[in-house]
Amino acid sequence: MMPDAEETPPRAGWAQMVPELLVSDLGASLDFWRGLLGFRIAYSRDGFVYLERPEDAQVMLCKRDEEFETGPMEAPFGRGAMFQLYLDGVDAIATAFAGRRPSLFVPMREVWRRTGDRESGQREFFVQDPDGCLVMVAERIGERPLALAT
Repeated sequence: MMPDAEETPPRAGWAQMVPELLVSDLGASLDFWRGLLGFRIAYSRDGFVYLERPEDAQVMLCKRDEEFETGPMEAPFGRGAMFQLYLDGVDAIATAFAGRRPSLFVPMREVWRRTGDRESGQREFFVQDPDGCLVMVAERIGERPLALAT
């Protein structure tokens, strides 16, 4: 059992889809996901942890053992995939990455994207986890009609 693990199913229940990341160094990955992004350990077993956030985000980390590797693995892992994590207070989280490794892949920015007949806005930054998986951390800031777009 890991320190601070409650050894219970996720508080919000089981998500319908949960990524399981094969990681090189479970301790470094926990520092990133738990220490910097604020996930908590729901439960753990040898070489595996199930993490969750109060916003119902869930992710599993599993120490690489080659059993589920479908081909040769080379760093950075996670190429071709990006995880989107929506949280409150992204400025404080971005600040936690300042001067650390990994550093921000894309610094904090505000973007508005067309979503049907509206635009949805968010503040976002991108960072890579210790194995190179890209994570967008964002906070929604509202919607507006396309007519108000500049």
